[in-house]
Amino acid sequence: MKYLIGLCLLWLSVTVNAQQSHRRDNYFEAFVQVTDSIDSIVVYKAKREMQTYRRGQKVKKYMISLGMNPEGPKQFEGDLKTPEGHYHIHTRSRESSYYANLGIDYPSMADSLAAINQNKNPGGDIKIHGFPNKHLKSQEREFLNTDWTIGCIAVSNYEIDELYNWVIANCPISILP
Repeated sequence: MKYLIGLCLLWLSVTVNAQQSHRRDNYFEAFVQVTDSIDSIVVYKAKREMQTYRRGQKVKKYMISLGMNPEGPKQFEGDLKTPEGHYHIHTRSRESSYYANLGIDYPSMADSLAAINQNKNPGGDIKIHGFPNKHLKSQEREFLNTDWTIGCIAVSNYEIDELYNWVIANCPISILP
C-alpha cells in the first residue's frame, strides 16, 4: 500500500505540471453547509462531480478526483479505473491510509463475472476518501485538481468529514460515465 501511495504521489507531481486548468478554480459550493442526512449520491465521472441528495432534493455538489485512468468502467484490479454502476455505501472508517473513508460495495456480481471472464481479479476496496495520511499541505491543491487515486473517489478532508457525518447507512450511490 505504501508503494502505491508513493507511486500516486510521483505520478501526481509529474502530471500536475501538464494540466492547464484546475477543477476547483472558482468553485464555491464547498462553503454550503450540510445540515441533514444524505440518502443518495450520484457521481458524474466526466464532470468530476458528485451530487448528494436527501429525499430527491439536491443537498450539495462536490468536485472529485478519480482513478489515474478515469475513462471507462473499472474492469479488474490494477486498471486504475473508478467503477461505473449502482452500488451502496456499506462501511465507514477513520482507520486507513487516507484521512477517512466511506466504503463502496464494489464489485457487484456483474463486475466480478466480467473480470473472471477475462481471467482477472475484479479488485475491491473502492472508497470515497480524503487525502493520504502522510501528505504535505502544499500537495492539497494538486490532489483536488488531478485524478490521482488507484480507483477511488477523492474529496478534501473537510468534505470527507462532512460526508462521513451525514451519509446514511447503506446509502445508494450511482457512478455514471
